[in-house]
Amino acid sequence: MTRISLSDPRYFLNRHVQWLEFNRRVLEEARDAGNPLLERVKFLAITANNLDEFVEVRVSSFLQRIEHGSGEIGPDGRTAGQELQLVTAAMRTFVRDQYKCWNEELLPALAKQSIRVLRVSELAAKASQAAKTFYDRRVSPMLTPVTVDPSHPFPHVLNKALCVAFTLHKRRGGNGQPYFGVLTVPRALPRFLRVPCAAETIDYVFLHDIISSYAAKLYRGYEIMGSTPFRITRNSNLYLEEEEARSLLEAVDSQVTQRRKGEAVRLEIEAGAPREIVERLVSTFELDEALVFRAKGPVNLQRLFHLYEETPRADLKYPSYTPRQVRIGHDADSMFEAIRNQDVLLHHPFESYDAVVNFLQTAARDPRVLSIKQTLYQIG
Repeated sequence: MTRISLSDPRYFLNRHVQWLEFNRRVLEEARDAGNPLLERVKFLAITANNLDEFVEVRVSSFLQRIEHGSGEIGPDGRTAGQELQLVTAAMRTFVRDQYKCWNEELLPALAKQSIRVLRVSELAAKASQAAKTFYDRRVSPMLTPVTVDPSHPFPHVLNKALCVAFTLHKRRGGNGQPYFGVLTVPRALPRFLRVPCAAETIDYVFLHDIISSYAAKLYRGYEIMGSTPFRITRNSNLYLEEEEARSLLEAVDSQVTQRRKGEAVRLEIEAGAPREIVERLVSTFELDEALVFRAKGPVNLQRLFHLYEETPRADLKYPSYTPRQVRIGHDADSMFEAIRNQDVLLHHPFESYDAVVNFLQTAARDPRVLSIKQTLYQIG
């Protein structure tokens, strides 16, 4: 019998790559034609949400370890730098497959169901006017365009916020010097707009395309030479110094606020973005080229959640499920008596969570209850 050494890296799989493989399993659900079409769209959005969290925490941890000069070796024998190289290569392949799924599978399938995602330039006259009216009334008043120059530094970009970058040419007095513009799109604005179309069709247009199409009014005195949407993901690890805080709650509250301002760890930008915009953003955010991801489609596939939610096609979704209602007793006394007599097992989501809420509300109203304590789990 041959003995093996449990310290031999050959016997270990990299846990970060394995997590990406788990996310690929979710992507397989998006590609599975046996699932309802809009559920497949939702699965694709889930993969994007998962990948965001992976970048915010795990990729950030690699960069921090590299920056701090950590020589720590993982169970699979890799340093932080080697892990980062391995993971970014796997991410690049995964992102390519995400957009392949969207462009080659889901978009054509949606079109066959008369659900279209169009560009502003493809809209018919009535739909185009609706997009312009939406921009003038709801979008434009909420935008704050910034022209980056010596007196106006590059604005702080929030974590995962949709932004649009512009290359500008000053019509007068600019001496031919190119300018750079950037605006952050408020999260209060819908990422999709449904526009008027034929009765049997559902048409949408992306918000960033509407903004890019009508942005000339934002930069008066400038000619827009090029534009592109982009998105920055920042380090969202929490670093709790519990002994320096008066309470754990205070420490968490402080760090949740600060993580919105963490270092940039990924740039997502349209594949056809002008070279000068990409170079400016990479320089501004001090990113390595390996952490620049060029999207062949919307830079944030999480937006597809809105497509799922706003499309009124129940035939393309899983049937809605109504949890079974569970009643424990008839009032406070009988509820607590029932629990004293025997344990009550609730199975969510198959049974309604209302029973738990009712239990807490009953306890809160009962003058005999001195305190209510709960265990929090999966809060990381």
